[in-house]
Amino acid sequence: MKTYLINCVLKFWCLGLVLSLLISSCNDSVLEEVPLDFFSPENSFTTEAGALQGITALHDRVRTAYYSYTEFGTMNWATHGSDLGFNGEIPERGSPYLNSYLDMTPIWKPVVDHWTAGFKIVQWANVLIDQLENLDPSMFATGEEGKNMYIGEARFFRAFAYRNLVSTFGDIPLLDRPVQSAKADFVRDPVSSIHKFMEEDFKFAATYLPKPGEEAAPGRITQGVAWHYLAETYLEQKNPEAAVEAASQVVDGYHYRLMTERFGNRLSHDYMGSGDVYYDLFGYSNHNLASNTEAMWVIQIEPNVTGGKQVSSAYIYGPRYFDIGLTPDGKKAILGKFYNGSYTGYNDTLSRPTANARGTNFVHYYMWDGDWYTDIRNAKHNIKRDFYFDNPESAYHGHKIDFSLYTNPKRSNPMLDTCKILFPVFMKFHDPGNYFVDPGRSGGGVTHKDWYALRFAETLLLRAEAYLGVGRPDLAAEDINKVRNRAHATPVSPADVDIDYILDERARELYGEEWRLIALRRTGKLIERVRKYNDNPMCPGAHIQEHNVRWPIPQSQIDLNIDADFPQNPGY
Repeated sequence: MKTYLINCVLKFWCLGLVLSLLISSCNDSVLEEVPLDFFSPENSFTTEAGALQGITALHDRVRTAYYSYTEFGTMNWATHGSDLGFNGEIPERGSPYLNSYLDMTPIWKPVVDHWTAGFKIVQWANVLIDQLENLDPSMFATGEEGKNMYIGEARFFRAFAYRNLVSTFGDIPLLDRPVQSAKADFVRDPVSSIHKFMEEDFKFAATYLPKPGEEAAPGRITQGVAWHYLAETYLEQKNPEAAVEAASQVVDGYHYRLMTERFGNRLSHDYMGSGDVYYDLFGYSNHNLASNTEAMWVIQIEPNVTGGKQVSSAYIYGPRYFDIGLTPDGKKAILGKFYNGSYTGYNDTLSRPTANARGTNFVHYYMWDGDWYTDIRNAKHNIKRDFYFDNPESAYHGHKIDFSLYTNPKRSNPMLDTCKILFPVFMKFHDPGNYFVDPGRSGGGVTHKDWYALRFAETLLLRAEAYLGVGRPDLAAEDINKVRNRAHATPVSPADVDIDYILDERARELYGEEWRLIALRRTGKLIERVRKYNDNPMCPGAHIQEHNVRWPIPQSQIDLNIDADFPQNPGY
């Protein structure tokens, strides 16, 4: 998949341009062109190689959206506006991130970009599906099976885009065919119709995609992934019985297993001084290993390869430790690495974080109560909590940084110190020893390791949620304890399993991986938990209000839809 998702993407970059232009194209026969010397759906998707080009474009577009600040990337929406975090660099209102729901308007950039990215993926998928459905099966090496495999992958991405769109905006247009001409009469279809549509797409994908281990390359979508999101869709439909059955297809039908023994390239490179299997899960090059039985869907990233891209995970997650300034005795607090004749002020363990995603105190402290010293996910190599002065000229060199050591009242700014400069760091987002660019800033916050879009641990916790829904807390506890046992955490008893406990466990296991806002909306816990746990001192409870369960429809969509009523969501 590395070669497939990197080299082909740039080679056929114009394919994406063609697909995006379809939304505004004209259907007048006078303007019809016969494409002879440029890429178009009509001349690109006529062979299996063309189908591969189309799937490549979808993978790349989803990858771009996945990591974008203002689209629907996990690196942003996993924390902001939820119970798990806020922007620590600019914690007040007016930040480009979701600190306060009072900033959420129909013209706010993340709202517009979220909507646009989602429907662009839907359109691209529809164009590809439409063309592939009309191809003769003989064009594929494996005939009808091969044709359906490509259609299944495109339908998966269509449903995946709708998964986020319907959760975020509620009633939205259901588009099962490509938009071929200028259109100003879209209507908002009900959430139930969108969920039914997603259900059918995920079912098709689960039937025709390859089994795990049989995919053409790492990163390609397989049956297990489709079953997982089908189970989630059933939970959205308030059908936990069907969700149990779908999730069980993943748990019992394939060879996914939680990793329980150390593995991969961190075995002899414990940069944090110690390690464990959870630490290894996030090591560079470990995601795609055949021995990694936990990886289900891995977003592909690669350094120093054309089209390989990069991830700003070390930039987003972690404090601006290098902004601490001076030691209590007036020396530079952190020298960093010596590079090109001077000290950088950065180190190659944390690179250059900027406090874009500051966890709440729930994430940093409260959720570990009871298992602080035993849960490996809270071990010092998985969450770095201690920082040290780094300057031999200072009497404080090597001492743990403690703001109480400063006697100058101008130095002490509790909000700045704890929201921006120092707070616990989840090391899953960092990649010590593997920062390949910008050596003067120890990588500049950029990592090049792959990232999990889905791990088997999440499926177990999803099935636990479904079991709870059918009144089987005993079975829910069994699935939760598979995750907790791997973490050396105290097993939960069935009597203590409720939806809040499952959300807590998701945070412990999947912080920064799950799409938290989707989980909170699905469980009906968004308002309650944001008000309870989002302790941004500048925007307590993220200023969330009841109507913020759904985001506003972009005003541009409403204004352009002149031939049909397209109402705004209530409260905006």
